[in-house]
Amino acid sequence: MPNETCGHIEAITDVRHAATRECAECVKTGARWMHLRTCQSCGVTLCCDSSPNRHASKHARAADHPVIASAEPGERWLYCYPDDAYAEY
Repeated sequence: MPNETCGHIEAITDVRHAATRECAECVKTGARWMHLRTCQSCGVTLCCDSSPNRHASKHARAADHPVIASAEPGERWLYCYPDDAYAEY
C-alpha cells in the first residue's frame, strides 16, 4: 500500500471501529470473508478485497464513502480507495 495521505484521510478526526466482527452483507447470504474493514463515513463493517465478495470496496464506490479502517485486531490503518492512499493511526 502506498504510504501517503490524502484529503479524505486527513478529514478523519475520530476513527470508527467495528461494532461487530462480521461482514454485514456476507451474513445475509451465508458467504465467507477473509478480513474486515469499517467504513469511516457510515460505520458499516464489510469484507475486504481478498474476500470473494469484496463488499467494502463495492460499498465505497456505490455510496461514495472513500475511507475504510482495518477492523482486524492489532491493525491501525486507514485506506482511501479513490486516492489509493494509506495512513497508520
